[in-house]
Amino acid sequence: MEPHRVLVLNSGSSSVKYQLLDMRDRSRLASGLVERIGEETSRLVHTPLAGGAAEPRERTGRIVDHDAALKAAAEELTADGLGLDSPELAAIGHRVVHGGLKFSAPTVITDEVLKEIERLVPVAPLHNPANITGIRTARALRPDLPQVAVFDTAFHTTIPEAAARYAIDVETADAHRIRRYGFHGTSHAYVSRRTAKLLGKAPEDVNVIVLHLGNGASASAVAGGRCVETSMGLTPLEGLVMGTRSGDIDPAVTFHLKRVAGMSTDEIDVLLNKRSGLAGLCGDNDMREIRRRIEEGDERAALAFDIYIHRLKKYIGAYAAVLGRVDAVAFTAGVGENSAPVREAAIAGLEEFGLAVDAGLNAVRSGEPRLISPEYARVAVAVVPTDEELEIADQTFALVEGPGSSRSGGLGEVDN
Repeated sequence: MEPHRVLVLNSGSSSVKYQLLDMRDRSRLASGLVERIGEETSRLVHTPLAGGAAEPRERTGRIVDHDAALKAAAEELTADGLGLDSPELAAIGHRVVHGGLKFSAPTVITDEVLKEIERLVPVAPLHNPANITGIRTARALRPDLPQVAVFDTAFHTTIPEAAARYAIDVETADAHRIRRYGFHGTSHAYVSRRTAKLLGKAPEDVNVIVLHLGNGASASAVAGGRCVETSMGLTPLEGLVMGTRSGDIDPAVTFHLKRVAGMSTDEIDVLLNKRSGLAGLCGDNDMREIRRRIEEGDERAALAFDIYIHRLKKYIGAYAAVLGRVDAVAFTAGVGENSAPVREAAIAGLEEFGLAVDAGLNAVRSGEPRLISPEYARVAVAVVPTDEELEIADQTFALVEGPGSSRSGGLGEVDN
């Protein structure tokens, strides 16, 4: 039997998420999370899904590092008869946050590729080091198996230079790789294609604004299947108001805080990334809690919500202008999929743009892609659950097992 399974790994700074998929029917065989790696309170939660089982198993106690975390996950998979030594395993797919301009497609990881991912650490200091650790550990566990990097930034490499360039000195920008890269690319790719399918059209015939709204949030303008604009920039800080990130801000605020408040660069970094956004505005970054507080008359929570929605509307309008023609606006990720009030408020007042939300359809809770706009609306409004793990698995399997594929791999498209 030909290998048909793909293990997807998402290695964070102190966690590892994993899923094992059977690519014959794209079904999940198992999933798990190892969190608080390196702490005494480490925890592994493993959920076997094959055969309809979904009763999670949990183990607690210190898991010293990512190597130990992946070995523990492998033990859980082995207990289900799904071990990493299985001949049915075709490849391991790794989420890598930053691929710069060099990687515009999924890429089989070689020593050369790993060195290039390491070279990108200065532009992704919080993310790429953890991704690299996961890759090294997985390669050590299965050195014979293709390991594939799927990059968050890859889908956004089609953005034109006019949108990707910041208006700063070109030599300085090029010397330090300063430009807009965008993130959440696997989600934006998956959701834009799935939205086209929902409309009964091919991706190349559809223009979609995708709103990925989770604790991290980003928007993209996708024209005919190609990303032409996205809200995150050099880092995931730019753009929409997020759970703990400020999103767009006057760059001079940082100088002001340094001069007037005496804050260090690191302190400003923490402020904008971890103490801003919804949390900074009202003390909560959970939209469910914010809505509960609003219903109780909390003015601070109401203002935070209004600021969040105001930024969303600005991006919807801007991306409508960029695209020229919009066929659909798609909401996805935790907030986008589950918060009817956010969807309603973001679209309210945009009727002249052809947008509207049907209150009854919007109130329905479902795990399936669905339209929430009335039939008369010129632009479809959709809720499309994202599936980044499936997207990573699909891209990984297509690369190592698809027509014309090679298990030796190499670099994606090379930058200038």
